[in-house]
Amino acid sequence: MRIFKSGAIRAITAAVSVGLIATGCASERGQDGDKADGKDTFVFAGAGDPGSLDPALASDGETFRVTRQAFEALLEHESGGSELVGGLAETWSSNPEGTVWTFNLRKGVKFHDGEAFDAAAVCANYDHWFNWKGTYQLDAVSYYWRKVMGGFAQNEDPKASPANYKSCTAKDESTAVIEVNEPSANLPGGFSLQALAIHSPKAIKEYEKQEATSKGDAITYPKYSQEAGTVAGTGPYRITKWNKGNKEVTLERFEDYWGEKAKVKNLVFRTINTEDGRRQALQAGDIDGYDLVAPADVKTLEGEGFEVPTRDVFNLFYVGMTQTANPALTKPEVRQAIAHAIDREGIVKTQLPEGGKVATQFMPDTVAGFSDAVKTYPFDTAKAKALLKKAGEEKLSIEFCYPTEVTRPYMPAPQDMFERMKADLEKAGITVTPKAMKWAPDYLDATESGSCALHMLGWTGDFNDGYNFIGTWFAKKDKQWGFDEKAVFDAVNAASKVANPSDRVEAYKKANETIMDYLPGLPISSSPPAIAFGKNVNPPNVSPLTQENFAEVSFK
Repeated sequence: MRIFKSGAIRAITAAVSVGLIATGCASERGQDGDKADGKDTFVFAGAGDPGSLDPALASDGETFRVTRQAFEALLEHESGGSELVGGLAETWSSNPEGTVWTFNLRKGVKFHDGEAFDAAAVCANYDHWFNWKGTYQLDAVSYYWRKVMGGFAQNEDPKASPANYKSCTAKDESTAVIEVNEPSANLPGGFSLQALAIHSPKAIKEYEKQEATSKGDAITYPKYSQEAGTVAGTGPYRITKWNKGNKEVTLERFEDYWGEKAKVKNLVFRTINTEDGRRQALQAGDIDGYDLVAPADVKTLEGEGFEVPTRDVFNLFYVGMTQTANPALTKPEVRQAIAHAIDREGIVKTQLPEGGKVATQFMPDTVAGFSDAVKTYPFDTAKAKALLKKAGEEKLSIEFCYPTEVTRPYMPAPQDMFERMKADLEKAGITVTPKAMKWAPDYLDATESGSCALHMLGWTGDFNDGYNFIGTWFAKKDKQWGFDEKAVFDAVNAASKVANPSDRVEAYKKANETIMDYLPGLPISSSPPAIAFGKNVNPPNVSPLTQENFAEVSFK
């Protein structure tokens, strides 16, 4: 048996150490932050609305920023870093094959609705997800379950991947055993995902009375996930209100929390969808912090006395090419032409903060498996035109989707970045038809369903393993990309099943080289996103995974 505690996981995942950025020691922080200056509410601004109060139905950072304060998974990441540590499980172990995972659970943990946490609760969650039906089986709804555990007890889509999840057994009250059919590079990291955080079994029974529905690309999420009152986790805060009209979610300190209590009583997440709006709100004292600071604003805010820590690079921004949405994209020369047409260096220099990098493959260089031998596609307008001519597509016209009302760690100014790429493509003779859509749920649903020929998306790593990047997109046929290339899928999946850590890293490198030879899309850049806090705030440790714990916040 392999027993894992804090620190032991790196040998298994072949992770690259990602430095943490600490914004203050515990001894420097107020121990009773809600009384330090008379304030009992911390207000933080994000760039977009959450999509759901149930993280299992989400795949976006704006949702997870909120739910992470209320829900906990079996495993978590160290504060401010990328190392796996115990969450609701104090310790965990696997058999040598990596197919049987045993979790020794914390005792004395309560859910927000008063229910006790135990092994039966863990199994109630995993079996609930495994038995989803109907709209719940769509990628746009159960994205992370499908990525980590495959399909369901009864797949309704004949093309869906078979389930890798096998069973969950409550060996006793404090021991849960989860079995999978095959070893996977997604484990144990997948056990730390917000989408697999643990809910009260009592709440789950209410969830199961409601249905998600879909019509075309439009998805209607169940009522319980769109208003406070039903969802119940074990986190340091509990969700008490979602005022969609004012774009605010309110959370209150959970006094029965098993660990260190939150330092501030109330936590409010407010949506302010422009960079200038967020900065001005902080400067005016209307909010106490905000994420995704515009590169040009970092020095301004620091000069005014605000704290603006920068996270380490752990993300990737790319242009996706959906081959089923425009037949021209099935031609390698067209994809190569688009790659050569876009000035990625210009985007990095003008749109990203200091430390931004041009991407050469679908993972940042901070992740084990990054290859120095991938095929590259340097900016060359003349070569792009020649490739289009060779493909018989000199008059190519293509739709290019981009999101509004959002800023992401990898994409600080979506419209500005889109406009630069549109201009580059048009210089190469490509006619671009813009299509702007609200980030959540319209844009996310449209891109995941394959409705956009060209589109802008990205990824911030969930845990430090190469498969969390390339396996996210290229382990199987995916509607977002609309291609079926066995060589790509085989390379990615073969790497994920290599047991020896150093051999797995080499396999990831080969997979990256195969992907970039095929060129399903264009990696653009990686960015070190900044986060800002008020002058009177003791910030939390900032996370390269953007997994800040706001229970650490206090007022000076």
